[in-house]
Amino acid sequence: MDTLPEAKTIRDMHREDLSEVKKKLAYFLSGWLGGPRLFSEHYGPINIPGVHRHLMVKEAERDAWISCMQSAVADQPYAAAFKTYLIEQLRVPAERICVVCDDT
Repeated sequence: MDTLPEAKTIRDMHREDLSEVKKKLAYFLSGWLGGPRLFSEHYGPINIPGVHRHLMVKEAERDAWISCMQSAVADQPYAAAFKTYLIEQLRVPAERICVVCDDT
């Protein structure tokens, strides 16, 4: 979010220090990808759309977040097929957030 110009809007939705956000995302991804359920262990049940409901997440913000994730995934030594799969799967919660925010 700090490096992509199209992500300025979503970056502005966060505090200056992204340490907690990064930790929560890493914890979420750990459990989501079949590893330890760190998010639930540290923060309780996950309700991704609910915790984002107060934000103005529309299509542009959703797409900016996906671009950030694509950039981050591109830097990883994953197989190309897994990178594609991961981004496709991340679109699901991103879209759910967009829909919930549109209902408010």
